[in-house]
Amino acid sequence: MKNFFTLIVLFFLEANLIGQNITVDSQLYTPQELIENILIDSNCITDVVVNNVVGGNFGGTELSYGYFDANGSSFPFQSGLVLSTGRLSNVPGPNNTLSDDDAPGWLGDSDLENLLNENNTFNATIIEFQFRAIANRVSFRYLFASEEYQENNVNTCRFSDLFGFLIRNVNDAQYENIALVPDTQTEVKVTTVHPGIPGSGGCEAINESYFGSFNTSTAPINFNGQTAVLSASSDLIPGETYQVKLVIADEENFRFDSAVFLEAGSFRLNTDLGANRLILTNNALCEGETLELDASESGNNAYSWYKDGVLVDFQPNTCLNCGTYNVTESGTYNVEVELENGCLSYGAITIEYLPKPIVFNTALTECDDNLDGLSCYNLFDAEPVVTNGDNTLLIENFFQSVTDAEQNIDEIDSPLTFENTSPIQVVYARVVDQARCFSIAEITLNTSNNAVIIPPFDTCDDAVVDGIFDFNETALLNHVTPFVPVNSIIGFYRSLNDALKKLNRLDNAFENLIPNSDTIYVRIDNNLGCYGISSLELNVLFTPLLLTDETTYYCEETFPSTISLNAGIINDNPNNYSYEWIFNNQSIPNSDTSSININEAGIYEVIATYGNGCSSSRMITVEASGKASIDYQLSNNNTVTVNAIGLGNYEYALDNQDFLNNNVFTNVKPGFHTIFVSDINGCEISEKKISILGFPRFFTPNNDGIHETWKPYGVNAEFFNGISIKIFDRYGKLLKQLSATDSGWNGNFNGTALPTDDYWFKVVLADGNTYMGHFSLKR
Repeated sequence: MKNFFTLIVLFFLEANLIGQNITVDSQLYTPQELIENILIDSNCITDVVVNNVVGGNFGGTELSYGYFDANGSSFPFQSGLVLSTGRLSNVPGPNNTLSDDDAPGWLGDSDLENLLNENNTFNATIIEFQFRAIANRVSFRYLFASEEYQENNVNTCRFSDLFGFLIRNVNDAQYENIALVPDTQTEVKVTTVHPGIPGSGGCEAINESYFGSFNTSTAPINFNGQTAVLSASSDLIPGETYQVKLVIADEENFRFDSAVFLEAGSFRLNTDLGANRLILTNNALCEGETLELDASESGNNAYSWYKDGVLVDFQPNTCLNCGTYNVTESGTYNVEVELENGCLSYGAITIEYLPKPIVFNTALTECDDNLDGLSCYNLFDAEPVVTNGDNTLLIENFFQSVTDAEQNIDEIDSPLTFENTSPIQVVYARVVDQARCFSIAEITLNTSNNAVIIPPFDTCDDAVVDGIFDFNETALLNHVTPFVPVNSIIGFYRSLNDALKKLNRLDNAFENLIPNSDTIYVRIDNNLGCYGISSLELNVLFTPLLLTDETTYYCEETFPSTISLNAGIINDNPNNYSYEWIFNNQSIPNSDTSSININEAGIYEVIATYGNGCSSSRMITVEASGKASIDYQLSNNNTVTVNAIGLGNYEYALDNQDFLNNNVFTNVKPGFHTIFVSDINGCEISEKKISILGFPRFFTPNNDGIHETWKPYGVNAEFFNGISIKIFDRYGKLLKQLSATDSGWNGNFNGTALPTDDYWFKVVLADGNTYMGHFSLKR
């Protein structure tokens, strides 16, 4: 079979050297020949029988599978077998049309759906065959291409046809799919192998290292994209029969065809050399590492090892313990194992190396409080220099010997507070990168003890005068900086031990623990490490304590009389302070007194200063208030609405009622009333008399002193002056005419007392408004 295959290849190479696209042929070989002579072509894989073929029925000789030849093009396989979800004639390039075929009754495949956990497949092309092999592993190479690869199009993230290389021992019922992304259990399809797709609805790259390319119109095949060349392999039991099902199908609908290309002669015995060690898959080797490749199999076998296609080691079948090869540099390594029965098994692996991290030796200097050369170190302080600020590098551990660091054993337990055991001790940092490659850096531990004298920091107490102050780090830094070397790094600590170990640094704001006076420690670092440690006394000076801010009121009607404002000293004799009074942001001359008299509204501030220079202040807001002028309106249902005009805040009362916030009084009885308006800030109460006109419904002139006369309510010389009041009997006879000043009608006419009866009135006000009605005279 090998000679047959060689003749075919030579024929096509000679005939198609000038071709740009692959060629295909559905009639040149039968399915049996495509599998046995093209795909396998090995005397060591036997009993090859094709037992099922399914494809699209396009009429005539057109099929959906067949033979392909690279035809001198750039396609990565010289020849092989292709299965498509469309017409075979649509497979060759150029890529300038859409392969989008369908055929009558062309169904999907349930095995493919079950293994890939999908459904709705259509247009399945299937070739099934059986074989036996003398080895325990076989493999072949393939490439998947599809119209559903669409550059910068979100459909690439959503749609994919399906294919599988299904294999099972004939004694088993369940297939296994071996068309997987290398070193994973992920099936190969458009949505699992592609670069990043930008834009709304796009997606991140996934398994990008196994993506080949998006194809232009000059591609040798008529598909929009393709994977890289991939391998599929399966473990076997030597001598047993296996069933293989090569299947590809459209998913969801027949649109946008796909194809899988299987390299001629690539179905062969396989020797597993392990997973590729690649940078992109984060499992590359590190500089200096050695990887042993093991292809050994039982028997007297010969091993030929190749690096990048060049023979680098031949181990004859007479050598002992052969079959391994040590890799120390990047490359693609292949092995050909000539088994003692004459069969060949092939293995391949790609190895990439990463350089070791670049690190730098450095020194740390810490302060030594007793000059014994020993101190406490945070070893991670060396990290910026050791890594040169490279944030992709990380100090994994620290060690007391370089051997421990290389073997990553017996690391230092407490690197944040490491205490050296001898002066100028050297420790070792194991630095790793993201690929876990490592380098070793030396850190020399030095000590220093420079005397630094810092004067006390005095401050006045804060708003709560209790000897406890909320110290501000910025203010302390400004105080300390003049007394330390230029460009020092300054830190504040509660204790000397914390300062030595750089623990519990006092950042931002903190309070003194001892009222009025406390001591903290200042650690001074430079670019070499600790320069010195000094104590710093914190003094909280005595400070006046004043009453809180307040608001008071000045009644303008009392002007020019004055009211007194007091500074409000709480914690001492007011005579122990000097004072400054400020009115509306202007200092008041000659105001060095604890109180002042004022007769003007505004904002007053008083500043009280103790002899040590500490001062406190408070604000007294004087608001203008005053007696109200009163206006009012009458409305329906004898409703009185009071309007108070003035600067004050007012409450209201009618006659002798309680004061209320409400300025509306309803259902007020006719007659004379008094409105009272009170300023709640203490200014004078205003009052105003009002009258509500009303008409009595009866009167009883019987000399008992009650209701002896009839006259409208609320009428007198002050209110409704000019009113005309006329009284008639029921027949319209005028009996009496009254004015505002008259006391009322006594029920007599011309000296004679009139009998009990209804009588009528007509009232005309000065403005012309007229009121008419009747009332009863009862005797």
